[in-house]
Amino acid sequence: MSNPSILILAGDGIGPEVMGQVTRIIDWFGHKRGLTFDVSEDLVGGAAYDAHGTPLHDDTMAKAQEVDAVLLGAVGGPKYDDLDFSVKPERGLLRLRKEMDLFANLRPAQCFDALADFSSLKKDVVAGLDIMIVRELTSGIYFGEPRGIIEEGNERVGINTQRYTESEIDRVARSAFELARRRGNKVCSMEKANVMESGILWREIVQKVHDEDYPDVELSHMYADAGVMQLCRWPKQFDVIVTDNLFGDLLSDAAAMLTGSLGMLPSASLGAPMANGRPKALYEPVHGSAPDIAGQNKANPIACILSFAMALRYSFDKGDEADRIEKAVENVLANGVRTADLMPSAGETPATTRDMGDAVLAELDKTL
Repeated sequence: MSNPSILILAGDGIGPEVMGQVTRIIDWFGHKRGLTFDVSEDLVGGAAYDAHGTPLHDDTMAKAQEVDAVLLGAVGGPKYDDLDFSVKPERGLLRLRKEMDLFANLRPAQCFDALADFSSLKKDVVAGLDIMIVRELTSGIYFGEPRGIIEEGNERVGINTQRYTESEIDRVARSAFELARRRGNKVCSMEKANVMESGILWREIVQKVHDEDYPDVELSHMYADAGVMQLCRWPKQFDVIVTDNLFGDLLSDAAAMLTGSLGMLPSASLGAPMANGRPKALYEPVHGSAPDIAGQNKANPIACILSFAMALRYSFDKGDEADRIEKAVENVLANGVRTADLMPSAGETPATTRDMGDAVLAELDKTL
C-alpha cells in the first residue's frame, strides 16, 4: 500500500516559518514512529500570484483534489492590498474550500492550563475550556448570489445574499452531532431565526435531523448574538456549537481569545468521503499571515502543529498519535516555553519559532 499523501501549501507571511516546524514533526513520525507520508509542496495566495498571476494555479487545485489532506499555512499581506478582488490571495483559499466542497469547518477552542492566565477572561472561567465550533464553510453570505456593488440612483449599493438549502444545513448538522457523540454529547445550534428567514430554516432543519437520527444528543438553540455573549460569560457551558458561515467566522474568532492567543488555534475543513474513505480535508491555523513579524523567526507555530494533529485524527485515523502531539504541546507550555505572543511581560526573552519546534520535538522524544 502507498503512503498517505499530504500537500503542503505554506503560503505567505509567517506561513512558511510555522509550516517548517510541521515538516520537522512529519519527519519525526516517519523516523521514530514508522508513520510515513508522501509529502509534496506548492504555492497558494500571494506566493502563487507572484509566480503565476493567480492566487491558486489550476495544477495546484488538481493536486489538492487528489491528496489525502492539504496543510495550509497562511495567505495575504499588505503587498497585495491593491490587487483586484478576484485575484487577492484570500481567493485562493476560498477556491480550495469551494471546489473541494469542504462544508464543515472544525475550530476547537481549548485552553491549556498553563495559558489560563493569558485569556482576557478570569482564570476560573476559561481553565479547562474545551469546545468545538462547527462552521458551515461553503455557502451562506460569503458565496450567495446576487452579490456585488451596483449603482442605484445617485449612490452605490453593496449587496450580499445569505442563502442556505436544506441539504447544506442537514450535512453540517450531521457533522456536529457525530462529533458531539465522541465528546460531551451536547450541541448548541446558533442562528438569527428572530430576524432572518435563513435562520428559521436553519433551526427547523437542525431540529429535524436531531429528532430523526440523533435523539441521544442534547440539542439547544441560541441566537448567535446571545451566543457571543455567553461565550464571554461562561464558555464551559458549551461542547459543540454548530452555526452558519458568517456567524461561525465571528464566533470562532471570539472563542479564540478565550484561549489566550490566535497562535494556539488549529482548524480542520472537511468534506465528503473520497473513494478511499478519507474525507476531503484541509487543515490550517486560525491565525493570519502576520506580515509584521514575517521572516523574523518570532511566530508561534503551535496552531500549525496542532492542525497537523487534527489531520492525524480526522484524515488518517491516528487519534493516538494526535494525542501524542497535543500532550507534547501541553508539556512544552507547562515547562514555560513561550513565543512572544504568549509572554506575560516585555522584559523576558521569548522563544523563537525554531525554539518552539525544538521543544515540541524534545517532548515527543520522551514518549518513545
